[in-house]
Amino acid sequence: MAFLNKAPKAYHNLKFLNSPGGRNIRILTEYSEPLERFKRYKINHTIVFFGSARILSRKEAKARLYEVKKRVKQTEKVNHKLKKELISAEMHLEMSKYYEDTVELSYMLTEWAKNLKKPNKFIICSGGGPGIMEAANRGAAKAKGFSMGLNISLPFEQYPNRFISPELNFEFHYFFMRKFWFAYLAKALVIMPGGYGTLDELMEILTLVQTEKLHKKMTVVVYGKEFWEKIINLNNMAELQMISPEDLKLFKFVNTPQEAFNYLTTQLTKHYVVK
Repeated sequence: MAFLNKAPKAYHNLKFLNSPGGRNIRILTEYSEPLERFKRYKINHTIVFFGSARILSRKEAKARLYEVKKRVKQTEKVNHKLKKELISAEMHLEMSKYYEDTVELSYMLTEWAKNLKKPNKFIICSGGGPGIMEAANRGAAKAKGFSMGLNISLPFEQYPNRFISPELNFEFHYFFMRKFWFAYLAKALVIMPGGYGTLDELMEILTLVQTEKLHKKMTVVVYGKEFWEKIINLNNMAELQMISPEDLKLFKFVNTPQEAFNYLTTQLTKHYVVK
């Protein structure tokens, strides 16, 4: 008697799992699989760094500027395109200070966390990509500590940086599940200069804190007052009654790695460190 080949079990049916009907299962896996890994490695507290994927290290920025200047010297008449490249390269070098500051702050925090008792284990967490995210993971790696990267599949910019601890390297499809894991484990947030994504992440966390949807103490530092005051005028929002004056106390501006370190460790010790 002839028989048909066995049909694949539903959980092996990739056509179904990748279809609209399998979306709820895909969403659930982006909750359950990270949760199991966090339990396995006893990850309960994170210090999350947000910032631009486009900020280069000082070394990379200097190399880029050198190459552009070299081309300028070799060109008899500098055209508009080359001028724009020169301005861009100079700006990248100026902004690279935030990459270096992120590496330093992440290093200091990792060194501090390593000397705490085991229940107080704080792990550096980033979005897993290049730029400020890479710098945060790099600082932790420099201090020989674990760090995690919550990556997101995008058509540009995003790829896992080489400084993430391999066992804590995650890849998400859904932004909202990635954001959930950022917020759920975080005890502190470091907002470095960035663009739309960084603003989105900052405002979402501030909204959750403001509305008391986060039932924990969240320490938020916004790094680089000069940069951020050119981007958004929160004082004016308070003056125009769009937010309460008390809402300005939900975060603190800091301008140096040492200032950020002192404030973060004081707050984390006060609220989370087990004596």
